Amino acid sequence: MLPENPAIDQVREFFADDKFATEAAGCTVIEAAMGHAVCEMPLERIHYNAQGGVMGGAIFTLADFCLAIACNVNEQPTVSVSNTIEFLSAAKGSKLIAECDVDKSGRKLGFYTVNVSDDTGRKVARMTATCYR
Repeated sequence: MLPENPAIDQVREFFADDKFATEAAGCTVIEAAMGHAVCEMPLERIHYNAQGGVMGGAIFTLADFCLAIACNVNEQPTVSVSNTIEFLSAAKGSKLIAECDVDKSGRKLGFYTVNVSDDTGRKVARMTATCYR
């Protein structure tokens, strides 16, 4: 479990064990606080599908990673139990940025929204999640 007010390096070290997100997909933690996180993922050839667009799974991976950070800083261990993602538009930039904020945090359940955009400012996706502590 992370300490109450972890430094960004502590958060990165803790979540470095999320090997798929950090190593395979290239996700990086930019900001982390209780109920809030910002993460980035540079877009590489591996993130694209056969039609030339960023794969939905790559976008979901970044959103899910960002959610994990927002709901686990200064909280009991928390996992998502339901996620809904809406793909709003195709990514055009060279990286994706996810920002997660808590909508309501309870004793056992938390509700979160993750917004994903590219580095041109284009809104790419929105994910809502219910999490269990």
